[in-house]
Amino acid sequence: MATRTDAPTRREQILREAARLFAERGFHGVGVDEIGAAVGISGPGLYRHFPGKDAMLAELLVGISGRLLTGAKRRLAEADGVPSEAVLDSLVEGHIDFALDDRPLITLHDRELDRLRESDRKLVRQLQRQYVELWVEVLCAVHPGLAEPAARSAVHSVFGLLNSTPHLGRPGSLPGRATTAGLLHRMALGAFAAAAAGE
Repeated sequence: MATRTDAPTRREQILREAARLFAERGFHGVGVDEIGAAVGISGPGLYRHFPGKDAMLAELLVGISGRLLTGAKRRLAEADGVPSEAVLDSLVEGHIDFALDDRPLITLHDRELDRLRESDRKLVRQLQRQYVELWVEVLCAVHPGLAEPAARSAVHSVFGLLNSTPHLGRPGSLPGRATTAGLLHRMALGAFAAAAAGE
């Protein structure tokens, strides 16, 4: 993820390049030879790390759902005793980091989720539901008058807002990471406040 500072392993390099290429040209538009060339190994050499493209796609989509959930749980654990508003801020910041730094994975999820095996697709959905429920719990603590169904809808809506980053233009065309992150943060909190005001 974006917070890692150590050098990526070869397996992580393969996944990163596969995500980029799949997002740019579609899952079926990319061959193993191209993924291999992007990381400096032969296409057949990829099979030492993954049995095939399907396995790469599954690890990318299941992996990011798991990392988002794990990151949110860590933020909640670190925020023990902290006001709920600060916890919500932290969750928003964490998701913005993902939305700005892992944009190809958002595109990949939108386009290719249905290509996963049923078991992997169910696992992605299960991890995502758990992630949503963590947000709902925190949001209801910040806005006690907000009913759970409305809070759940608000969380999904904010995810839609934050996950719109692949449609904001090329990375170089954005106003700068810090500026974009600040804008997304204000918009997310504003959407939550608007949801609460309507109850």
